[in-house]
Amino acid sequence: MKLATLKQGGRDGTLVVVSRDLARCRAVPAVARTLQAALDDWTACESQLREVYEALNSDAEEWQPFDEAACHSPLPRAYQWADGSAYINHVELVRKARNAEVPSSFYTDPLMYQGGSDSFIGPRDAVVADEAWGIDFEAEATVVTGDVPRGATPAEAAKAIRLVMLVNDVSLRNLIPNELAKGFGFFQSKPASAFSPVAVTPDELGEAWHDAKVHLPLVVHLNGKLFGRPEVGVDVTFDFGQLIAHVAKTRELEAGSIIGSGTVSNKQDDLWGSSIEHGGVGYCCLAEVRTYETIEQGEPATPFMRDGDVVRIEMFDRAGRNIFGTIENRVATLKG
Repeated sequence: MKLATLKQGGRDGTLVVVSRDLARCRAVPAVARTLQAALDDWTACESQLREVYEALNSDAEEWQPFDEAACHSPLPRAYQWADGSAYINHVELVRKARNAEVPSSFYTDPLMYQGGSDSFIGPRDAVVADEAWGIDFEAEATVVTGDVPRGATPAEAAKAIRLVMLVNDVSLRNLIPNELAKGFGFFQSKPASAFSPVAVTPDELGEAWHDAKVHLPLVVHLNGKLFGRPEVGVDVTFDFGQLIAHVAKTRELEAGSIIGSGTVSNKQDDLWGSSIEHGGVGYCCLAEVRTYETIEQGEPATPFMRDGDVVRIEMFDRAGRNIFGTIENRVATLKG
């Protein structure tokens, strides 16, 4: 099943069921006006939403054309947005660039930060920031949970996964060092993220969803040029069940909580072999290629995003069909 939120009907938008081919949609106010309302009463709503979904796919339901540009993030705001760093390769590279070792605990205890969730931007909205802040994108997979009890095991946590999405977790790299130096984590360096137009139930991924992981490439274009296509299910140290259980160790998670995988990153040999141009799988953020450059050349050469730059993030099934719709964010320089 595929669900989206249109930018109408208030700050939480209007929930629509979307056809599998992303061509048609239908609002379902009699079932739930918003995605959060559906998640709050998932047991009652899921079967009714699936009935609409099947009818849309058979063209037997009243519908309107689905316009990704009219979408907000599926949850325009959420009770929880916690992002992990499940790809230790990404952490290893960043630390190697500054001659720092990765603590052994990082391989058994997930890294996690709590991002701002009171406001997300839409999948086609601009990223408004100052170029001096070091604007970067981070392409990731995410899940949305139902209620999760405190102390849930990874297996129990995995059963609470209701939806899967993609995200551009925007980072302001030049603000990060000073914030981390304070010893209190990210804040100003992590502005609003943008999620894929469509959220899908795990079964919609078929064989590409197992072991609480997505097993498909994440495709990233920068200014129209292929930048990365790493496999989401490869080189991932922690699955989504483990990430959710990490969050739930000391607290309950409420329905509508979003948990991110962190920047998708596959192990590669070097800068030459890792880039798309030279046969590698490329990258899901600029920081990673800049890290390779620092390790091999002494300093980074690739700039962070500038005014007018555009990042596009998508995922396709094995038949080449777009699953989640397209995140396409353009940088708009912050005007002082």
